[in-house]
Amino acid sequence: MSQSKEIAISKSSVPKIAIIALAAIFVLGMFVVGFDQGHVFSVVFGEQAFDEMYIHELTHDMRHAAGFPCH
Repeated sequence: MSQSKEIAISKSSVPKIAIIALAAIFVLGMFVVGFDQGHVFSVVFGEQAFDEMYIHELTHDMRHAAGFPCH
């Protein structure tokens, strides 16, 4: 009696569009955490956003932990 063995090969790879999307999110996140001084909210709040720096204050400790100087 001969027995046949079945070998299943599955090829699963990450789509390139997913890698591009994650890279874009990473770059945007690094800008927001590391370099934003009111730029993001200036579209909505105008010059007041540069005075208040909402995101800067929100991510202040994370900036220092990541090694970004901010003052």
